[in-house]
Amino acid sequence: MKRLFLASIIALSSAGAFAQNAPGMKDAFKDKFYIGGALNTWMIDQRIHSALNSVEKHFNSIVAENCMKCEELQPVEGQFNFKWADQFVDYGEANNMFIIGHCLVWHSQCPAWMFQGKYRVPMTKELLIKRMRDHIYTVVGRYRGRVKGWDVVNEAIEDDGSFRKSPYYNIIGEEFIELAFKFAHEADPDAELYYNDYSTDKPAKREAIVRLVKNLKAKGCRIDAVGMQSHVAFDTPLDEYEKSIEAFAATGVKVQVTELDLSVLPWPQQGMGAAIEQNFEYRQQIDPYRDGLPEDVAQKQADFFCKLFEIYLRHAADMKRVTFWGVLDSESWKNNWPVEGRVDYPLAFYGNGKEKPFVEQIMRMADPNILPAKAPAKKTKKKK
Repeated sequence: MKRLFLASIIALSSAGAFAQNAPGMKDAFKDKFYIGGALNTWMIDQRIHSALNSVEKHFNSIVAENCMKCEELQPVEGQFNFKWADQFVDYGEANNMFIIGHCLVWHSQCPAWMFQGKYRVPMTKELLIKRMRDHIYTVVGRYRGRVKGWDVVNEAIEDDGSFRKSPYYNIIGEEFIELAFKFAHEADPDAELYYNDYSTDKPAKREAIVRLVKNLKAKGCRIDAVGMQSHVAFDTPLDEYEKSIEAFAATGVKVQVTELDLSVLPWPQQGMGAAIEQNFEYRQQIDPYRDGLPEDVAQKQADFFCKLFEIYLRHAADMKRVTFWGVLDSESWKNNWPVEGRVDYPLAFYGNGKEKPFVEQIMRMADPNILPAKAPAKKTKKKK
């Protein structure tokens, strides 16, 4: 079995200047929707050129992967740290990108103090609403007119369609969603506002999100789009996935693919736990591509990405953006979830920034004339 060894894909050097001037995904899709990626600010701070060259060539939109989450911005009540978020926004503006803030209200990566009482005063609904409002006003207000869209509420609905019993829900009730959108709109009336969630291809969850959007609109809340995270796998049912795009668009909002990645690794068996590290045979089974991605698996991934983009192009009129959840394979969160320390290849660029072949394929799908025609393969003469 042929392998695309990591050592064989570390050539970016001499072609760098030409490659940067060549058309990218953002050019191919410019009349369709934004193309973007989630960016971690250490890439900007340390000038990781393998990542930034890819970002600047291919993306016209960026979203904050971590630096705008509550625990990063306000680890202690009333004490904000905007260093990394400022750097992220500055970078986006310097490169004329559509900037998305992620995310204002989420049960995860939120400091414990948000849901705790203060100075022996018990936690109350009113206190949490005040804290939520103060956080949203401060963050959205700081970037008013600069961050163009916000993931206001993230992952508030379970796969069965019920509301997630998060601290926000348990203390405030489902009203917390309406309030979050209201506060965000008050802080920046011109910013686009989004609801974002995973597993949106599941029918019960799809129906619940449709109800949520309709209810928010009926209450006069601004909501511009539904974000489909799209952490997909080879067994993701694309017919159900497309039905969700259609259902969300039918509510009158745009649809966004917000966290796109495609894992090539098998899902771990239930109950293995720490035994994964102890069982060498099982480790080999669930982490099979440490030395490189086999060509047949790379082709399978390329084919799946092309099927996804066929769907996106069919619904381009209803799509706002398609965002990859990261830039380089080597930095993807999928390398450490659901199992730590594996080697996955879920994104559009290898660890050195080299684009995968499917990037050219989807560019040609969007605009057949975006790249020079491929030269026909040379025929080899048979020896007599």
